[in-house]
Amino acid sequence: MIEVVLFSRNECHLCDEAIEHLSSLENQIPHKLTIVNIDSDPDLKRTYGERIPVLEVGSYQLKAPFKNEDITRTLLAVQEVSEKHPQEIRGKNAIVRKPESWTKADNFTFWFSKHYLAVFNILAAFYIGLPFVAPILMKSGYKTPALLIYRGYGMVCHQLSFRSFFIFGDQPFYPRSQAGLEEWMGFSEATGLGEGNSARDIFAARGYYGDEHVGYKVALCQRDIATYAAILLFGLIYALSGKRLKPLPWYLWIIFGIVPIGLDGISQIISQPPFSLLPYRESTPVLRSITGALFGFTTAWFGYPLIEETMADTRKILAGKFKRTHQDRI
Repeated sequence: MIEVVLFSRNECHLCDEAIEHLSSLENQIPHKLTIVNIDSDPDLKRTYGERIPVLEVGSYQLKAPFKNEDITRTLLAVQEVSEKHPQEIRGKNAIVRKPESWTKADNFTFWFSKHYLAVFNILAAFYIGLPFVAPILMKSGYKTPALLIYRGYGMVCHQLSFRSFFIFGDQPFYPRSQAGLEEWMGFSEATGLGEGNSARDIFAARGYYGDEHVGYKVALCQRDIATYAAILLFGLIYALSGKRLKPLPWYLWIIFGIVPIGLDGISQIISQPPFSLLPYRESTPVLRSITGALFGFTTAWFGYPLIEETMADTRKILAGKFKRTHQDRI
């Protein structure tokens, strides 16, 4: 039997005419009619708007205004093809949709399309919160679970102590002496470890977690903390705005997000061994935090509204499918 879907709305005389004509064709061209009222669904209302009625017969779609003759020809065309190819009915450009069913995957996808932002914000909060749990555990004497956190985040972050924050100590950070922050105790002075670029110094700085006097290292570096905190901040702002903020233009994302972090990070890398292409420089905690926050905030501002556009389309498609597959229960 031919599946026919009519997208309708309240007080639509063209819709009534189409329904009446389809009813008159039921014996001549057997079909199953599903009527979807878009007025009860905001997503469908935005999709179809003033184009109602819209009639879908397999892969064919008729948009208003269309005549009764158009409906008849379309049904006859699909009927003719269905008689020749009953297992695979083809329209002009695609296979006609077979009877649909609402699956568990549809249910999860529909739920996720509505709640993805809350999921992202929870994951971001967890991702940025757990690195602070590690020093708390160290301070409390639970070294084994703390080391699990350090080693887990060590797979995605360099964890160099002279580029990380510390808590429970005399200072919130212990920079390299080359950073020029003379008012702060340097990493080498505080720990007795080297702060050079040799493999030995790098591994020592990476594997140092702190002590009672220096404090204990947060399991993510300064720049990463600022980046993910800014992503979470924008996620919360976007949620409070009702997801109505427009995407940040790509050129502003590049200017304010990518360029600052690129200049700070790349100039630091190429100024130090083994490159030494520029006069030696070591970035500061403040500069790392600012550039990281700019990158995280602008990236989320650029990306989240685009994700919302995709999710909105997904909601529209699945809302239509839900209406069609649950029509008999309504």
